[in-house]
Amino acid sequence: MATTTPSAPAPADGTAQPAVGEQQPLVTSEPQAPQAAPAKPASHDTVPPPALLDFMMKRWKPGARKLPPKLKHAATFRARRKALSKLFPGETLIIATGHEKVRANDTYYRFRPGSDFYYLTGNTEPDCVLVLQPKEGGGHTDLLFVEPNPGRSDATFFTDRVKGELWVGPRLGVPESKARYGVDEARGLDTLKDYLSGLSGEVSRPTRVLRGYSPRVDTAVPEGGERDKALAQALSEMRLLKDEQELRELQASIDATQRGFEDVIRGLKTAKTERYVEGIFNLRARVEGNDVGYGTIAASGSHACVLHWTRNDGPLVPGELLLLDAGVEGHTLYTADVTRTLPISGKFSKEQREIYELVLEAQEQAIKAVKPGNDFMEPNRVAMRVLAQGLEALGILEDAKEALKDEHQFYKRYSLHNVSHMLGLDVHDCAQARQEAYKYGKLQPGMVLTVEPGLYFQTDDLSVPRRYRGIGVRIEDDVVVTARGCKVLSGKIPRTVKDVEAWMKSVWKASKKK
Repeated sequence: MATTTPSAPAPADGTAQPAVGEQQPLVTSEPQAPQAAPAKPASHDTVPPPALLDFMMKRWKPGARKLPPKLKHAATFRARRKALSKLFPGETLIIATGHEKVRANDTYYRFRPGSDFYYLTGNTEPDCVLVLQPKEGGGHTDLLFVEPNPGRSDATFFTDRVKGELWVGPRLGVPESKARYGVDEARGLDTLKDYLSGLSGEVSRPTRVLRGYSPRVDTAVPEGGERDKALAQALSEMRLLKDEQELRELQASIDATQRGFEDVIRGLKTAKTERYVEGIFNLRARVEGNDVGYGTIAASGSHACVLHWTRNDGPLVPGELLLLDAGVEGHTLYTADVTRTLPISGKFSKEQREIYELVLEAQEQAIKAVKPGNDFMEPNRVAMRVLAQGLEALGILEDAKEALKDEHQFYKRYSLHNVSHMLGLDVHDCAQARQEAYKYGKLQPGMVLTVEPGLYFQTDDLSVPRRYRGIGVRIEDDVVVTARGCKVLSGKIPRTVKDVEAWMKSVWKASKKK
């Protein structure tokens, strides 16, 4: 996904994000779902009479009392909590997951947990809060506050349209959450308010909060300023280095993304609009994963010159290019982020090929620069040199050397964004890391980043020869830094002009046989 600088996770509307190191609130959209009391009836609801409530509370089969099995990789999540504990000895740490966001009136978006909370717990339920409480003698106790599940013993299972299990399905419950997530202790969310109130009296025990996910938590605990910011930074910097399990999860999401791209190629034979392309890919994301990792960019023709084109309401025109920037977010929330620019008719024109091959050369050289010890921005510098020199050869830039000077950067008129951002649980991962650890830091084995150069020639840009105007090309792959260089995790997805054309032909041929 195109980015101007390493940035925070892109929202579904594709709007630009602030750079790493800039102050930014971690907010969820208002209004929030109720957090304790049952939801008020909707305007179209009727009030149930007492007799109905009495009838609903009777003759239900008792729920199973068997505790659920421990979450797969629970030991990994626990190890992460222990690692965070060591960074802040003697301090209370509070990490909330956030709440469901209102889409319209009384309907909500599908919930997606806060990435840091998930990274530490593996829990995907809304409203939960993790507290690392200092222990006497060192270390922390894990406290997980979760929504209780009263089963059929409380009328809210029927009357609460936000949390009632007949409305939205059952929640795991308190003892079940303790067993499932392997935490030291689980408590009901109804006890959180008193717990947070008690913290205010513990003057000698400093508290840090991951802000912006729960208004109730934020208002209950005084702002910590730089202290809170340091907690967010620490979590982002922990996530910079992926372990083997995380790499497997990313690879699975990338493999599913390739299948989504092939679904789109099959659909190009009959698809008429960008929206159709979006729908095809998003079906794969829901079938094989949790969802898309960000708003799918299906940009046909000159729409490809808009970096985050997520309106996806334009026509697919034979002879034009389709820039497809999309990623499957897996069931474990790790997301792919891949871009391919496809000729809608299956063949690149001469002008399209010229621009595509220039972008591809920039990408290949940038990938070679992804290796331990190089700084994060080196792949970008390499790619920009290739693009500037190519633009000079095409007669678009007068002098590549002048264009590349820091005080000029004229090439950005056509390239617009840097070529890399970190990737993981968020499409723009680790956004709260310090600049010296990320943007101005050194690449290390285990870091996963994108390499995504692009060229975008606006239809009204008189500095560009007419034959190139309206062409937008981006090629994006996901790479992991290894001990000696890097591995392209998305390397199985064709990239060269010859391979892309052959890929499309083979997908169409195979679909005819079915």
